[in-house]
Amino acid sequence: MAVDLVIDIENTPGALAEVATAISDAGVNIAAATCVGPGERAELHILVPHSEAVKHALAISHVAVTREREVVVVDVEDRPGVLADLTRKIARAEVNLDLVYIATRNRVVFGATDLAALRAVLEPAS
Repeated sequence: MAVDLVIDIENTPGALAEVATAISDAGVNIAAATCVGPGERAELHILVPHSEAVKHALAISHVAVTREREVVVVDVEDRPGVLADLTRKIARAEVNLDLVYIATRNRVVFGATDLAALRAVLEPAS
């Protein structure tokens, strides 16, 4: 199960470094991250393999995870058109995405309110 953690941080120099340091000090590798926030606050999304360890490490640093949710992570080939192909497939299934970012090792992270429908579109049948 892949989990996207959202951390609300101050949009100041060093805020991201503080979060990244706390996570690395816990021995957890960040598999993906995106941070958006042109104002005083920024919303940091991270994908980590051990969310409980990250939440604990951040709490010790007085940084809180504001939200967490399950997401779908898809291994992709690194070539032009891959994101277009996947998102067309998702659109044909009438699934509305509300989160997309790129992860390490040629992976794409997708989030949607209807996670079951998103999984049905993207995950191969067992």
